[in-house]
Amino acid sequence: MSKRRNATGNWYSLPYEERYRLMEGHGKVGRRFRGQVVQLITGSTGLDDWEWGVTLFAEDPAAVKACVHEMRFDEASAVYAEFGPFYFGLIGDVETVLRRVNVA
Repeated sequence: MSKRRNATGNWYSLPYEERYRLMEGHGKVGRRFRGQVVQLITGSTGLDDWEWGVTLFAEDPAAVKACVHEMRFDEASAVYAEFGPFYFGLIGDVETVLRRVNVA
């Protein structure tokens, strides 16, 4: 992901206090999925075309879908975020994960 930098939505031209308020609200949305979705945020500035990566893990892929869906409507995302591809994984032992995806 990256923060938008264009004429109608430049994240970095906002005052720090406004960015803080927006990210605080964004975090509140994410915390509603505590216990259902685990996130791993990695920095990538200078390594690829994005500023950071967000990897989501859950036992139920529907929880990832719900989290991503709600986050897209959050102002910090809807107005100021640029999204790359999304990846997610299933948490569990190998046999359980394979069974859940109908491979075992």
